[in-house]
Amino acid sequence: MDIVEVTEVTEELCTAFRRLIPQLSSSNPPPAREELAAIVSSPATVLFVARDPDRGGEIVGTLTLALFRIPTGLRAWIEDVVVDGSARGKGVGEALNLAALARAASAGATTVDLTSRPSREAANRLYQRIGFTRRDTNVYRYEISRQ
Repeated sequence: MDIVEVTEVTEELCTAFRRLIPQLSSSNPPPAREELAAIVSSPATVLFVARDPDRGGEIVGTLTLALFRIPTGLRAWIEDVVVDGSARGKGVGEALNLAALARAASAGATTVDLTSRPSREAANRLYQRIGFTRRDTNVYRYEISRQ
């Protein structure tokens, strides 16, 4: 599996997100080209894609790494990990996460956090296998209405 940091938004990338995001979330639409461009150009985010060489380099997964400075140091957060259903169980998610962890370390982050729904059993097993530890914390969300 080839893991690549995205540096430009192409039609291929847009098409991949239109296929992948519905596999992650039924309540949020795939990002438009302009939204992907904002992610790629932001100094606070690194967008990774997994390309399968056995499928002609097709994009089969993605992960977003957010890096941000707060008073206690540089932090990192992994978001929106999605692997195409046809590529699951082949190490794609692990490769994406390991690339993100390496990138966070090279940027100077001291921790990397993520959340995962309990129903995503395979993903939760993966995170624990690669060294994430479950934290005893409450996660809160405040919904800002979309008008």
